[in-house]
Amino acid sequence: MVVVNRTVRTTAGAVGLDDGDAAIAVSSVIVNWNGREHLEVCLSSLLGQALAATEVVLVDNGSTDGSVALVHERFGEAVRVIALDSNRGYGGALNAGICAARGRYLFVLNNDTEVDQNCLRALVDTAERCPQAGLCAPKILSFSDRRLIDNVGLLLYPDGMSRGRGRLDVDRGQYDAEEEILLASGCAMLLRREMLADIGLFDEDLFAYCEDTDLGLRAQLAGWRCRYVPKAIVYHKYSASTAHYSPLKAFLVERNRLWVAVKCLPLPLLVMSLPFTALRLCVQALAVFQRRGAAGRFADAHSASGLLIVFIRAVLAALHGLPGAWRKRRTIQRRRRLSVWAPFGWLVHHGMGVREIALKD
Repeated sequence: MVVVNRTVRTTAGAVGLDDGDAAIAVSSVIVNWNGREHLEVCLSSLLGQALAATEVVLVDNGSTDGSVALVHERFGEAVRVIALDSNRGYGGALNAGICAARGRYLFVLNNDTEVDQNCLRALVDTAERCPQAGLCAPKILSFSDRRLIDNVGLLLYPDGMSRGRGRLDVDRGQYDAEEEILLASGCAMLLRREMLADIGLFDEDLFAYCEDTDLGLRAQLAGWRCRYVPKAIVYHKYSASTAHYSPLKAFLVERNRLWVAVKCLPLPLLVMSLPFTALRLCVQALAVFQRRGAAGRFADAHSASGLLIVFIRAVLAALHGLPGAWRKRRTIQRRRRLSVWAPFGWLVHHGMGVREIALKD
């Protein structure tokens, strides 16, 4: 573990975060949980980057499939391994890796990915040109069909739910212009240390899902920007580490979405989000019967009644954690550098309609 001299706030208390080692351009921080079959491709692609002076940090969330032994045997000291004794979730593992990383920038990454050899160089070039960009998002394509877009950043629905921009579109070059976007996907993003020192690390209470939306909205509220870098390419096996339409994923997404809304949406937008949530739920109920969208696919894999039970559990869990989310809200909104009306512009430029969130896979 590196010795650090700056502290930032997380849900677990104060942790160290310094300016990094000037000799190391980027630390790639990969979270792994029983993903042994993905590690050869992912880690090899990071070790083959065109950008010099990088380090690779793998944080293992208490895997039982021999992941850590494989990494030691196959990669030796080329990959730094942080072996946690239990599963701390995606955000918790990322925080552990970020605090140990030495690079000037942090590249956080899913384990079920392959990174193009020029990816890190393109991301750092953009970050160096755009000092207000706290986050940089690569173009993420499907691993299995590289003509298809996994996401090119995230879109925001008015109740705090997010979805991959361009998801499952054929890549015809329509997203080949570098531009400012609202949110980067937690699948792969470059983070600036100064931004993390300003807004804090990932919220470990979320455990998994929506932590990218949460971090991105906190960054925007604090005045940081997010830059999309199409020359930086990552290939992703969508939901390879968790079942695509699992009850656990549905539970965490709905619970966490409510916490993110409470924490990050200024009061006028938070109040306005309530009827949008009602509309979304109505359209998702229709989608169940039409077998469309994520709700319809969940009903196919499980049942409509099972989806209702998951939703009720998620709402009850969210309400139970509401006091904690509200305490975090006070800190986030007190540090806000935008007017309460500015986030309405997010929906104009980076928002999506109910059909996008409820009826598409």
